[in-house]
Amino acid sequence: MRVVTLGVHVLDVLVRPVDAIPEGQGATLVEDLRMTAAGTAGGTALTLAKLGATVRTAGAVGTDPTGDLLIQLLGRGGVDTGLLVRRADTPTSASVLPIRPDGDRPSLHLLGANITYGLDDVPWDAIAAATHLHLGGPELIGADTAARILAHAREHGTVTSVDLLAPGVLGSFEQLAAALPYVDHLLPNEDQVLGFSGAGDLLAGVEKLRAAGAGTVAVTRGGDGVLVVGDDGTETVPAFAVDVVDTTGCGDAFSAGYLRGVSLGRAPGEAAVLGCAAAALVAGGLGSDHGVFDLAAADAFAAATPRKTVGQPPTG
Repeated sequence: MRVVTLGVHVLDVLVRPVDAIPEGQGATLVEDLRMTAAGTAGGTALTLAKLGATVRTAGAVGTDPTGDLLIQLLGRGGVDTGLLVRRADTPTSASVLPIRPDGDRPSLHLLGANITYGLDDVPWDAIAAATHLHLGGPELIGADTAARILAHAREHGTVTSVDLLAPGVLGSFEQLAAALPYVDHLLPNEDQVLGFSGAGDLLAGVEKLRAAGAGTVAVTRGGDGVLVVGDDGTETVPAFAVDVVDTTGCGDAFSAGYLRGVSLGRAPGEAAVLGCAAAALVAGGLGSDHGVFDLAAADAFAAATPRKTVGQPPTG
């Protein structure tokens, strides 16, 4: 698998556990603080590399020390960062994530250089030479730009996938519609399906996205697992029963595991099992890069770990 992950790159600063932000000039002690590479392109790239893919990542970061560290962390994880462009006049995107004891993660986020990426920055030849293109956060670069990039990949036989960044409440169908005919695998979460489709229930939202051109849609639903909808029907894949430390990067890890499964010829449902395993392994520690595992270890984890009871997709 030769994959280009294109789109959002973020440096995460994670602190846990945080029950509340101290008032005024107050201070509190924490157990852990880490900085990790993250984002719908950057975080997905890290887990894809763990699972044995050859990964090149493309996007925009600043020339600031934050960008230096982000590139260093990606490189340490086995990701080729040569396709990243650097902006002297815009900071690198970053987030501060105070992780709650239950693993939830409110965010303080700086958009930074991600929103400056455009068609002049796209590595067209690298995309054409890849077996897979994963576009993370198309809503930041615009549907028409995303459509141009995805269409180019399709023209050269590159399998395409898309993950979303914005919460559903900020989404609209127009932010995706132009790109959907060029998407082989769409990997949103449940909230994003409802928000971006404008539909009243999850299945109706998925069908609206597929009717507009998307191929297989694999919807992550947190503890309720994954809903996979494709030409062969609908399948619900349970999540794994694990103790969650931090949910940061779990969606990106799912995307990576799912796409690695697809690259190995696995059916979408089986690819989703690998995606859930990768997400569960990342959820066991702090940050998008948590866990020392490879493809064999992820498959072994999936075979040995109990699943949760499957939740049914909500209807309106």
